[in-house]
Amino acid sequence: MKNLMLSLAFASAITTLSAQNKIEKKPVSEFNKWSIELAGGVNKPQRPMSSSYFTSTPSPYVADLGVRYMFNNKFGLKADFGYNSFTGKNNSIDFDTKYYRADIQAVANLGRIMNFETWTNTIGILGHAGFGLAQLEDQNSAIKDRMGNFIAGITGQIKLTNRLVLTGDFTTIVNARQDYTFDAATANNGRGFSGVLFNGTVGLTVYLGKNEKHADWVIDNGSEIDDLRKRITDIETSMLDTDKDGVPDYLDEEPNTISGVMVNTKGKSIDLNNNNVPDELESYLLKTYGSNTDKSPILGNNELIKNLINGGYVCTYFDFGKSTPTNVSTEGIDFILNYLRNNPNASVDIIGHADEIGKSAYNDKLAASRANNVKDVLVKAKINPSRLNIVSAGEDTSVEKDSDAARKLVRKVTFRVK
Repeated sequence: MKNLMLSLAFASAITTLSAQNKIEKKPVSEFNKWSIELAGGVNKPQRPMSSSYFTSTPSPYVADLGVRYMFNNKFGLKADFGYNSFTGKNNSIDFDTKYYRADIQAVANLGRIMNFETWTNTIGILGHAGFGLAQLEDQNSAIKDRMGNFIAGITGQIKLTNRLVLTGDFTTIVNARQDYTFDAATANNGRGFSGVLFNGTVGLTVYLGKNEKHADWVIDNGSEIDDLRKRITDIETSMLDTDKDGVPDYLDEEPNTISGVMVNTKGKSIDLNNNNVPDELESYLLKTYGSNTDKSPILGNNELIKNLINGGYVCTYFDFGKSTPTNVSTEGIDFILNYLRNNPNASVDIIGHADEIGKSAYNDKLAASRANNVKDVLVKAKINPSRLNIVSAGEDTSVEKDSDAARKLVRKVTFRVK
């Protein structure tokens, strides 16, 4: 009975230590701030236009290239360069002019300002406005009309990935001191803000940086939402019942009770005689292996010890992706070593296991490597290699794949005595 108690106590201690390791949470990364914007589309010069000169509604072409920097998730600046082509439609007098501009604009992330995150994580809106310089060039003459401009617009966003966004933009440009009409056929007498141009484009935004998210999609509510999410996560974690004994982990004083045994309100297996063996399990062992006269286990019963080993009560554990046993679980190897020394005719299967994370081929190799490392320890302890057989059990799918705590329990080597 003493050997039985030691083996059970050892198995319970090993699994308890493994499950008590805390899940580490990665800190929130800083967001990316830079982006490149490329767009193309159509335009409509509203005024000034000469009599009998007009373009299609709308008319091609517009091209725009911008570089944007966000100070935070709501405000930023961008520099952009634009190109417009103006040509007459079929019943217009022919003309061909080009319009070039360069602008500096302030950007407001209206999606974050208006809390779009409460109903969508993929749709956003940017507002932009600024000023710059422009030049109108006539392709049929030497006219080059330089002017200032004011620009404002709205950009709709659809997030495709964390790096790529589809955009649709409508922009109004007002030119100051425009000396010629957009068709360049007539001098413009209006020296004020006389030129008006509309652009409509579709484009792509590419986010730059090493972080996962760009400022456009980062939620910042004074950490209120993050705090709430953390509280919910903490509550969900605390309500986990890893050993399935009906007592949540945060109340469970024995978080790895042997499956099926009765526990008290604190999650501890009932052990009225305080011999470290749950009463239900002790009763079963007494009934199964006990003597009919004294109702005590048969001392030195190797079959009993063999059944305990083969039942998985003796094992050694490994960290994620590692093939070297953890320091707290090498006692399982010592237990097998003592058994083999006391039973020189016995042999043992050393069975390696891995969790489900990663490719199956890699996990099979890792499981075999774990078993081989345990074998090496036993061989160095002068156990004949012919008595040690390596078995790779590969992935253990008996626990939830998404549970870090549960996966720790299947990264192990077990034994099967023959």
